[in-house]
Amino acid sequence: MTPPAVTLLDVARAAGVSKSTVSDALQGSGRVAEATRDRVRAVAEELGYRPNSAARRLRRSSTGAVGLHLPQTATRLDYYMNLAFGAVQRAQEEGLDVVLLAPAGAASGPLASRVDGLLVIDPEVGDSAVPGLLDAGVPVVTGERYLGPSPTPTGAVVCDNAASLTALLDHVRDRGARRPALLAPEGTSAWAQALRETAAGWGAAHRTEVTLHTVPFAATAADTETATRRLLATDPGIDAVLCAPDGAAPGTLRAAADLGRTVGADLLVASCVDGTANRGANPPVTAVDLRPADYGRACAALLCDILAGRAEPDTVRHHTWVLETRPSTTGPRA
Repeated sequence: MTPPAVTLLDVARAAGVSKSTVSDALQGSGRVAEATRDRVRAVAEELGYRPNSAARRLRRSSTGAVGLHLPQTATRLDYYMNLAFGAVQRAQEEGLDVVLLAPAGAASGPLASRVDGLLVIDPEVGDSAVPGLLDAGVPVVTGERYLGPSPTPTGAVVCDNAASLTALLDHVRDRGARRPALLAPEGTSAWAQALRETAAGWGAAHRTEVTLHTVPFAATAADTETATRRLLATDPGIDAVLCAPDGAAPGTLRAAADLGRTVGADLLVASCVDGTANRGANPPVTAVDLRPADYGRACAALLCDILAGRAEPDTVRHHTWVLETRPSTTGPRA
C-alpha cells in the first residue's frame, strides 16, 4: 500500500510553525527569517515532502477575490450583516471582491481554491465546514479565535468579550442590582464560551451568583421573552437580565412589562450586542457596541495585509468595543 503523501500541515507540525510559514519558506516568498526558512526546508526534505505543482501555481496567481464564511444563523442578525458590509468595503479598497460562502458545503468543492484568502467569522468547533476552510491552502483570518484542534488560522482579529461582559455586570451592580441573570448563548464559539466563563468568574469574585439560562446562539425576541418569563417566575428576586444574542433584548422588555416589572427601576435590562433593536426599544437598552462594521473592516484589513506581505502569519489583532448606557439601566431605581 502506498503511504499517504506528506502535506504542508505535516511539515508545519514537525517544524513547529504555521502552515502559511511553511508555504512561504518553501516558495521563497513572504517575510520568513532565514533560520526558520532553513529549518522548514530541512524538515520538508527529511519527511519527503513533494509540492503539488498545480496547487503552487494556483496559490501564486491572484483570483482577485476572498471568501467570507459566516455562522449559519447569521443571515437574520443585524450584527453579521453590518460586519459583512465592513469587510466588503475594506476588501474593495484593496481591489478584491468578497464571495459569501454558502453554509452547506463551504469547505468542499472548487470555491476554496478560487479565492486568494478566506475570512471565517465566529468559527464554531461544531461547524463541519470550518476545518476544511482552514486547510484550504490559502491564508485564513478568523473573526474571534478558533477553539478547535488544528488546522489553525493564519491570523485572527479578537474582541475582549470577557472584559465587555464584566463591564456590563459591573454597570448593573453599580446601579444597585444584586441578583443578575445572563441569557447565555449555546454553542462552541469563542464568544459564547467567554460569556459563560466570565459570568461564573465574576459571580465568584463578587460572591454573587449570576443565574445562567441558555438560549440559542441566534435567539429571537420571542425566545428571550419565554426565557425571561421562566427566569422571573422561578426567581422573582432577579433584578437584572443581560441578554447575549443580537436583537433579542426587546423580548425581555415585553416579558418584564407583562409581569408588572418596571425596566430601569426594579429590573435592569442590558444586551451583550448592540443594534437597531436595542436603540429603538422602549426604553432604549444599554448594550455593548461591538462596532461590527469596523470589526469586519479589521478582519479584511488583516487578510489583505497578510496577502500583500505587510503582516506576518499568526498575527493577532485586537478590536475595541464601547459600552452604551441607556434608560433600561439608568432609570431611577425603585
